[in-house]
Amino acid sequence: MKIIVIIVSYNFERWIDRCLGSLRTSERTADVIVVDNCSQDCTVQRIKKDYPEVRLIQSKTNLGFGRANNIGMKIALEEAYDYVFLLNQDAWIDKNTIGTLADLGEKHPDFGIISPIHLTGKGDQPDFGFADYTHLKSKEEIPTSDYAEIPFVNAAFWMIPTHVLRTIGGFSSLFHHYGEDVDFVNRLHFHGFKVVYAPVFGYHDREKRVVTKPMEFKANTVYLLTAYANINHSFGYCFVKAIGGGFQQVVYAIQRKELNDAWNYFKYTFQLLAKSFHIYKVRKYVVRKDPTFIL
Repeated sequence: MKIIVIIVSYNFERWIDRCLGSLRTSERTADVIVVDNCSQDCTVQRIKKDYPEVRLIQSKTNLGFGRANNIGMKIALEEAYDYVFLLNQDAWIDKNTIGTLADLGEKHPDFGIISPIHLTGKGDQPDFGFADYTHLKSKEEIPTSDYAEIPFVNAAFWMIPTHVLRTIGGFSSLFHHYGEDVDFVNRLHFHGFKVVYAPVFGYHDREKRVVTKPMEFKANTVYLLTAYANINHSFGYCFVKAIGGGFQQVVYAIQRKELNDAWNYFKYTFQLLAKSFHIYKVRKYVVRKDPTFIL
């Protein structure tokens, strides 16, 4: 069984030892690719010096999360790997995580994404996003069964069988950073695959992040784009959901007397409207089995 770990990095130095160190101690051997999105710190130098076993791909520009991961996933297909494991740069795993997830995938070919349980960086409780998806509020509530099916899990730790990639392709070019994982899961469900998690652990160091106003705006606009691109519904339904939802955000902002926010949502909604033909073409393309990777 050939497994390759793909990490997209940008100013990765802070987490290098915990992330790459956890892969060195993994009980199941896996090759590692880091696709660096033009880091401004010492990421590249540190990897070359301290982790020579890592295959490092240096981009001259910031490609975003999806396009950078697509580079690694194309390599996985070209070199006949059986699984890719997408790992966030600010995350690390236990020694039995990779092996458990891959073995589960071998038993269940309809599993499209197999995830560990996401804990905080401290490891004391479920990550806030994972808690929302699974309704797990504490480590004590974690089930002991082999796996549990869930509708979605964010892409901090994704084990993906390569036969799934051959069916649905990679991340969509519609997304630069954020939203590409939602779109990927929507396409996964369209083609009949499941998302599950197993009772092994990954640790995601993001609990100290503060949600700012720009981050909230970004999240809302990404939601509109994922709604527009969702191939599980008709184009007309998605048009109403996305464009109507954008104008609804304008109204909400006006009601809150936040006129600057209203103007920003108004501009974004018209930008989304202008992309309608391109979104339509992408939607038609990705419903096919075995699309080439969208870069």
